[in-house]
Amino acid sequence: MLISIFIFVLAGLAEIGGGYMVWLWLRESKPLWYGIVGSIVLILYGIIPTLQSFPSFGRVYAAYGGVFVILAVLWGWLVDKKAPDMYDWIGAAVCMAGVSIMLWAPRS
Repeated sequence: MLISIFIFVLAGLAEIGGGYMVWLWLRESKPLWYGIVGSIVLILYGIIPTLQSFPSFGRVYAAYGGVFVILAVLWGWLVDKKAPDMYDWIGAAVCMAGVSIMLWAPRS
């Protein structure tokens, strides 16, 4: 379970970090290399989830979406300095509950 969580977090950081670098390049007039590095990191994001041991693509990506929400809230707080409010935390908790149910519910 810890390896799965690590892979989800790694994928989330790659997606958010790569997207953020492209954002900075296009929206904040940062140098071209920001866009290039961000694009490479986004390609890695596409590869990282394939390391999951879960057999279903749809289930992995659906669960990853919940993890992404939580990471995005944390990224906004720590990097963009936009403090999440109560509703951000409630929404993130609901997403985490959904991820847990999807991935670890007993199935026959």
